[in-house]
Amino acid sequence: MARRGTLRIYLGAAPGVGKTYAMLSEAHRRAERGTDIVVGLVETYDRPRTEALLRGLETVPRRPATPPGGGRGEMDTEAVLRRAPAVVCVDELAHTNAPGSRHDKRWRDIDTLLDAGIDVISTVNIQHLESLADVVTAITGVRQRETVPDAVVRRADQIELVDMTPEALRRRMAHGNIYAPDKVDAALSHYFRPGNLTALRELALLWTADRVDAYLQRYRTEQGIRSTWYARERIVVALTGGPEGATLIRRAARMAAKSSGGEILAVHVSRAARLTAVSPRELAGQRTLVEQLGGTFHHVIGDDIPSALLDFARGVNANQIVLGSSRRKTWQHALGPGVGSSVARDSGPDLDVHIVTHDEVARGRGLPSARGARLGRSRTLAGWLIGLAGPPLLTVLLAAPPQPLAGFASDVLLFLSMTVLAALIGGFYPGLVSAALATVLLDYFFTEPLHHWGVGSGHDVITVVIFFAIALAVASVVDLSAQRTQQAARLRAESETLTVLAGSVLRGEDTLRALLGRARETFGMDCAALLERDHDGGRWRCVGSVSAIADNPRPLLRPQDADVDVPVGEHTMLVLSGRVLPAEDRRVLSAFAAHAATILDRQRLLTEAARAHKLAEGNRIRTALLAAVSHDLRTPLAAIKASVSSLRSDDVEWSEADRAGLLESIEDGADRLDQLVGNLLDMSRLHTGTVRPLIRRTALDEVVLRALGGVAPDVVTLDIPESLPWVAADPGLLERSVANVVENAVKYRPAHTRVLVRGSALGNQVELRVVDRGPGVPDADKGRIFEPFQRHGDIPRGNGVGLGLAVARGFTEAMGGTLDAEDTPGGGMTMVLTLPADTPDAVPDSRPSEQGEQGGAHAPGARGR
Repeated sequence: MARRGTLRIYLGAAPGVGKTYAMLSEAHRRAERGTDIVVGLVETYDRPRTEALLRGLETVPRRPATPPGGGRGEMDTEAVLRRAPAVVCVDELAHTNAPGSRHDKRWRDIDTLLDAGIDVISTVNIQHLESLADVVTAITGVRQRETVPDAVVRRADQIELVDMTPEALRRRMAHGNIYAPDKVDAALSHYFRPGNLTALRELALLWTADRVDAYLQRYRTEQGIRSTWYARERIVVALTGGPEGATLIRRAARMAAKSSGGEILAVHVSRAARLTAVSPRELAGQRTLVEQLGGTFHHVIGDDIPSALLDFARGVNANQIVLGSSRRKTWQHALGPGVGSSVARDSGPDLDVHIVTHDEVARGRGLPSARGARLGRSRTLAGWLIGLAGPPLLTVLLAAPPQPLAGFASDVLLFLSMTVLAALIGGFYPGLVSAALATVLLDYFFTEPLHHWGVGSGHDVITVVIFFAIALAVASVVDLSAQRTQQAARLRAESETLTVLAGSVLRGEDTLRALLGRARETFGMDCAALLERDHDGGRWRCVGSVSAIADNPRPLLRPQDADVDVPVGEHTMLVLSGRVLPAEDRRVLSAFAAHAATILDRQRLLTEAARAHKLAEGNRIRTALLAAVSHDLRTPLAAIKASVSSLRSDDVEWSEADRAGLLESIEDGADRLDQLVGNLLDMSRLHTGTVRPLIRRTALDEVVLRALGGVAPDVVTLDIPESLPWVAADPGLLERSVANVVENAVKYRPAHTRVLVRGSALGNQVELRVVDRGPGVPDADKGRIFEPFQRHGDIPRGNGVGLGLAVARGFTEAMGGTLDAEDTPGGGMTMVLTLPADTPDAVPDSRPSEQGEQGGAHAPGARGR
């Protein structure tokens, strides 16, 4: 199998920091070492220093632009594959290719090169990462139109941050090293403000730090390093599920805030034997709080809680642990050290342990909310020790010479007390053994005749029998009570788990991944998945899975791969791996399985419903189109046919005025047909999703002038300042939108009034207002006027089919803008068309509009209604 190429990415915080310069410098270094390296595509943006670096490097010619003259063209991936160099430089990883390219995104072209064994060097800005697009928009006010999935960048073999301070970048901008001089002032006052650049730089540094941290974790795992390396402040918060958890989480958040880049990891350790040891509701609330504060929640399994906590902290390379002060009462400390003391003792010099006080200190833990009181291993061992050693020690004490310390009745009561104590602590069997041993010792050492087997007095026989019966009864009652308590605790844990599960349904938490994650954590498993097949004997496929292990080496693809499998119906199965569950746990697991199948069915039903809705909407549009064609097309056709027939008639001698009137009628009918067909086609394209705008820098005043080409100059007043910013739009679609909106306003304006078309800038947006003094539209109807085939008021059918505003809004929204209706002060209607203003980082795309240059739009002035 051919080797896959390696990917190296230069990451920057903003345009102009020097990513392309660094990439080309690396290309020269490799070329000097004899590496076969070529330039697949580099965008210089007329920067002299970048262009100078291209000299001396072999460059693969670009693929010709489509259509000719529509830009510089895209990378010729096929030519690079034929050339087959060792390394290729490809600029702008997140770039969107022009229509007709091999792939829609440039990173897909790079994947093709990597699959062919070619090493790739590329560049990307932090604002183009998919996960940060919304954050960057909130910071800069500029929406990123070109993004790349984070996973593509994270898969890179090397990521190098190209960093520059905001002040240095602004100086570079002011010197004209990034943009042309006429754009410098606008850039410095908008996108390249110091605050924007500082925030983007912080995003880039933090994202790169996370990537470096992933490399560090992988290296530590591969090398088996367990000691803490102080590369980053990581604070582990130990949660018991008790009420003090929120206090600990907030305290850890304050500690993390003091150290820039600090990370919070909340962890709950539960024992491996049964369901989680605390209320799922409590942990769910604490988990939500951790995530709100920017931390992560983890659930680990371990019988020795201090050891499990320390193992987790060292595994994530943490350097601080936050625990709450013990809730045990004072006398309980005599039973042994608590978790906090054990963690502090065994933490070593690489972990700082913080014991935080809270309101629940020394109030007692009480019964665990989901586990209840049950006999653990230490308690059972103590019961056996008392049952086996207690009677002999008591015998030595009571029978020591020179004479017994008490009478026979007192001896029996003392032995009975010892047996009861063994039963209370250890349960039935330690109590039973203690009772049998005490009976033998009473018979031999304390009943007449002494030191002989057998009881001489009838009263002593009755006493010994009653003693044994009472001891046996007490042991039975204690053991039964422990069993009932354990059963009640388990049922309570199950009921609370099912309650949380049912609550998630009511709250609408219906994602399959969330449910599988809850099942995995509840039962302390490593991985959970839902498998499905089409028929008996068919191949299983995984429809959803979660894992507690990154890069899980044991994916669940078949029921045979799992430790636990629960069938749901005939062809669906919930599977888990990690350990074999006891039979009693499968009851609750079956509820999870049924809910998982329900979620899967619901998701599919929603998908089918959406598909059905789309089909129904398409049918509605087609029905309306047919209705429109049946009447509105027939009317102008009838007028054209009548006029043509009249002109062709030999029976009538038409005057020049009559002939001109008939020709004008034919022209009007043809215009109406052209307008109608154009809008019908546009609406069809909108509903089939085939409208793909080509966004580029556009002068709004030029587009508006073309849109008004078919409108009489005496009915429109134009007010668009020359200082208005450019907009990021498709000129062809924008012209159609403006033309339809203006034509609608002209249609409804009162006679002898003019329609006002005014442009203005508002923040990072540009507004175009089309104002008329017509009758206006009630608020209840403002939304409906943008729906297809809707006409307000008593408008004759011959005046259009009600598609103009629907097409205008559809085109505007396709370009990332909005079109809304407002009341005009003093009466009338104002249409507000809003588009994003162009910014320096939105590189001008000189390619012509797909609609405007390739026949998608009508010529200026031909606007359909």
